[in-house]
Amino acid sequence: MAPSAITTDLDHYPSPSSRLRILVPEKVSAEGLALLRAHYDVDFRPLGLSAPDLVALIPSYHGLIVRSETKVTAAVLAAGRKLRVIARAGVGVDNIDVAAATTHGIIVVNSPAGNIVAAAEHTIALLLATARNIGRADGMLKQGRWERNRLVGVEVGSKVLGIVGLGKVGVKVARMAVGLGMRVVALDPYASGEVARQAGARLLDEKEGGLEGLLKQVDFLTVHTPLLASTLGLVGEKEFRLMKKTARVLNVARGGVYDEEALLRALDEGWIAGAGLDVYTQEPLPLEGDTESAAVRLARHEKVVATPHLGASTVEAQENVSLDVCTQVLEILRGGLPTAAVNAPLILPEEYRRLQPFVRLIERMGGLYTQHFATKNKSGMAGGRRFELVYRGELAGVSNTRPLFAALVKGLVSPISDGGGRDVNIVNATLVARERGLAIDEKHVRDTPTTYASLVTLRSISESGNGTAGEGDEQVIEGYVSGKAIFISKLDRFAANFRPEGTLLVLHNYDQPGKIGNVGMVLGRHGINITFMQVAGLNQEAKLAVAERAASSTADGPVEEHAEGREAGDAAKEALMILGVDGEVTQEVVNDLGEAEGILHVSLVRL
Repeated sequence: MAPSAITTDLDHYPSPSSRLRILVPEKVSAEGLALLRAHYDVDFRPLGLSAPDLVALIPSYHGLIVRSETKVTAAVLAAGRKLRVIARAGVGVDNIDVAAATTHGIIVVNSPAGNIVAAAEHTIALLLATARNIGRADGMLKQGRWERNRLVGVEVGSKVLGIVGLGKVGVKVARMAVGLGMRVVALDPYASGEVARQAGARLLDEKEGGLEGLLKQVDFLTVHTPLLASTLGLVGEKEFRLMKKTARVLNVARGGVYDEEALLRALDEGWIAGAGLDVYTQEPLPLEGDTESAAVRLARHEKVVATPHLGASTVEAQENVSLDVCTQVLEILRGGLPTAAVNAPLILPEEYRRLQPFVRLIERMGGLYTQHFATKNKSGMAGGRRFELVYRGELAGVSNTRPLFAALVKGLVSPISDGGGRDVNIVNATLVARERGLAIDEKHVRDTPTTYASLVTLRSISESGNGTAGEGDEQVIEGYVSGKAIFISKLDRFAANFRPEGTLLVLHNYDQPGKIGNVGMVLGRHGINITFMQVAGLNQEAKLAVAERAASSTADGPVEEHAEGREAGDAAKEALMILGVDGEVTQEVVNDLGEAEGILHVSLVRL
């Protein structure tokens, strides 16, 4: 099975100035680690670390990759001041304090799809092993005992398999069981009847008695749910007493969904015939010494086939989850998006593909704003201003806009932060915005833009002391996506159409003959090549506003003079000259351009 993470074009993101560090205190596939070692320093310690050692080491690392044994506690997270991402090479994150990670703005990712086949196959293996007493037979034969009469099993063909939780693993188990000739019934309040039918299962509804109705009819029971408050002890004494005495139960999901004490009684007193267990409430099991917990007693019980959490332990699964989480770690440390963040809305692959160009667009819009507009704001980037991010057209229908919000925050702070914004992610973007004093509102406008399927508008508004917008002080950037390319279609009052990439010079000027030649001469003296050029004139709305002001000034008396010393009539001649350049643009170059006649302002923008 291919990893579920989506590899993107990493060239969209700038490389860090120094190599970041990743700690891997458990065994992870070499192929995934090789992916990371090409870009970062990876400290691989497959023998594990004690809790004190982990707390002592973690402050110098930016990423942490674990499996199930390393406990990532609140103390570890508090010590990991540089941590940006924690990856669980597997599905469950019970060993990670996700709430504490979120508080610290650390992304937690897992690999929900990498071990589906392995977990489903192990479920079927335990089903067959319990049906035919494989574990007991193997043990007795190795002890020199040939006791066939004590090991009579049952066939699984035509038997009823009950599945609680019809997610990806549950569906895979259902299909395999149907292949064995079993009849499958399932219970899952979130699954659709169509999904169940495609898997060959019949989905029970509440009219059929829910869990109790399912338990009464099954010969084998397997549970494939996460461990939540609602699933802890899901099957206890009451439920075991409802089952057939010949029934067997399986658990390759999470220790705790079966009440272990109740399961012991069910086996000892003959309420059910057997169990196949791969997970326990204590892991690893304390098998040495005098410990006799319910979990240990179950593992040693003669009616139980017990395995040490092997559900994902296949070569293929380990490679899948390793590649998956390592790809996500690489993406996150480069400033990209994860595909399976457990402490943020799940980004599905199809959502990811749809949003990725808009993520790049909005990030570039934020960087353009800071470098073009903020240099002219006496109050700085955010002081006394609020931002609106407006989605129009098809994009307005997207419900999960956390990646877009994070992209804007990253773009706004990238030009003025030491890390170039690479420490901003979908989990901590709100915290970063708050710390930076960025007030950002998102708006969904479900009309259809006249030209583009989707249009994004970034609007910055100056606020007066009472929180209202100051008249005439609004700065706007608009952009759109065409295929995989991104474009800016409006910059302030000017209609434009350019790609926000590379080094740009944005010159606010009077559109008069000779301006382009003069600019070209200045850049030529400094050995700077022009790669593209666009002259952006006033948009229609701005032209109408200028005409109205000119008419008003003529009717009411003296011609209005602007702050820069130009007359209102000159505003009709204003334009932006947007240049893509190749070469080192120093402050001296910017100053020389600004001193040219008719140039009102020069912005140097690096995207």
